[in-house]
Parts: sequence; C-alpha cells; structure tokens
Amino acid sequence: MPTQLAPQMVTTGFDFAGHKIVKYLGVVRGITVRSRSVLGNMVGGLQAVFGGNITIYTELCEHARAEAFDLMIQHAQQLGANAIVGVRYDANEVMEGITEVLAYGTAVVVERT
Repeated sequence: MPTQLAPQMVTTGFDFAGHKIVKYLGVVRGITVRSRSVLGNMVGGLQAVFGGNITIYTELCEHARAEAFDLMIQHAQQLGANAIVGVRYDANEVMEGITEVLAYGTAVVVERT
C-alpha cells in the first residue's frame, strides 16, 4: 500500500525544518504533454491582440504543472516516500503547439526530530 504524501511535504529545498531525512529513494518525476484546442488558440490569439494576461494559456500552463506535480507525488508514494526534496519544473516544446511539462525531485523518507 503506497505511503500518503501531503503536498506540504514537497519542497524546492533540500531539507525540512524539524525533520531529518532517513532514507533517499531516488529521483521521481511526473510528466504531462498538453496542447491547446483550435478554439483555444483562436481565443488566445484574440486575447493577444488586446495585450495583457492571456488567461486561456495561463490556465493551460497551470493545469499542466498541477498534473505533472500530482503525477510526481504518485510516483514518490509508489516508492514509499513521505516527502520530496529538490523539486524543479521543466518545460519543452515537443512540436509546435504541444508542450511537455516535467516535475521532478528526490523522493525521501523523513522523520520528525
């Protein structure tokens, strides 16, 4: 049965105050590949004409990051981790209009000190 890993036990740092790392389980990742629909591209193009925040693309990026984050947590839980340290995001364009978003870090087991 996988360990529960609370989102607050995920950090870009390399330790947690009040905890010590007792076991390193390895690199974990979550990856998603997303594209915007033709309609979404038309709306985004229209928003770009007027300038400012292009909300339809902001939503796409936020959903992709959240999905990659959740998949990373699932991967860590499968390994028995109760925390993830050194978390980073990366994004690459696979082809025009299709983007890969990757969340990765190191799965660990921590105990309160």
